Amino acid sequence: MAILKFRAYLEEDESVYRDIAIKHTSFFTELHFQILKSYEFDNKHQATFYRSNDNWQRGREISFDKYDKEYPASPLLMHETTIGSEIKDTNQRFIYVYDFDKYWTFLIELINISKEEDPRLLYPSITRIEGIGPPQYGTKSLLGERFADIEEKYDLKETLEGFTEEGENLGTESNDE
Repeated sequence: MAILKFRAYLEEDESVYRDIAIKHTSFFTELHFQILKSYEFDNKHQATFYRSNDNWQRGREISFDKYDKEYPASPLLMHETTIGSEIKDTNQRFIYVYDFDKYWTFLIELINISKEEDPRLLYPSITRIEGIGPPQYGTKSLLGERFADIEEKYDLKETLEGFTEEGENLGTESNDE
C-alpha cells in the first residue's frame, strides 16, 4: 500500500507548514481533518480542495459538501473520493480552502511516495510541524472584546515609557533641599 506524504503550506507564508503522511486509499475527508488538526483549527466551516498544477491554478473541485454556489463542473465529494484517484503525477498539488468567510488557503504538495508503511505511525499522521500557525479566529475573538479594551487602556504612551533621563523630574517634589 502506498503512503503519500503531503506538505500543507499556508498560502501567505511558506515557512509555516505541516507534513502529513496518509494512505493512498484514504478519502479526502481524512486529509481535510488532518490539516485542520495540524493547524489547531476547528471543523465548523465549509471546505474544499482543488486539484492544481505546477502554477497553483485551480482545477477540479473536491468539496466537503455540495454548497449553494455556482460550479463550472459538479464537484467531487471528499467522502467519496480517494486521494490516490486524484494523483495525476509525482508532483501533484492541491489547493485547500477552509472557512469561506475567512478564506484560509493552504497549498498542498505531494513531497514523497513510499511503498512501505511505518509500523510506528497510525495513518493519517502529522509527521512534521514547522513554524507557528496563525490563530484561527485572531486574539480578539479568543479573549473577547473586553480584554482588548483593557489592553488598550493600559498601553503606555510614547512619552511615558516608564523611564526618564537622568536628573529628569518625574513630577514629585524632592525633600532633599
